[in-house]
Amino acid sequence: MPTVKMTPHLYRFFPVFENTTIRVPAGSVAEVLRAVNDIAPGFTDYVLDESGALRRHVNLSVNDTLVIDRKTLSDHVPDDGTVYIFQALSGG
Repeated sequence: MPTVKMTPHLYRFFPVFENTTIRVPAGSVAEVLRAVNDIAPGFTDYVLDESGALRRHVNLSVNDTLVIDRKTLSDHVPDDGTVYIFQALSGG
């Protein structure tokens, strides 16, 4: 089962994940995020916009590769993969 890791700021909103290894079934990025949302309802509201695409300032990678399909989240997450969810830095 893939592991999901995220930046610490998300733990503030979802303390159920703090100090826990998050493991969910393999599949597409969309399926992985739905599984995380099943554990902590409302999670996807923080990382996805109203159309289901990654929010502008959220980056997601599978292992060491950034997700290519930010709209439908069809990138595959292998059984031994790690999904990293992190906030993009912006500003000037």
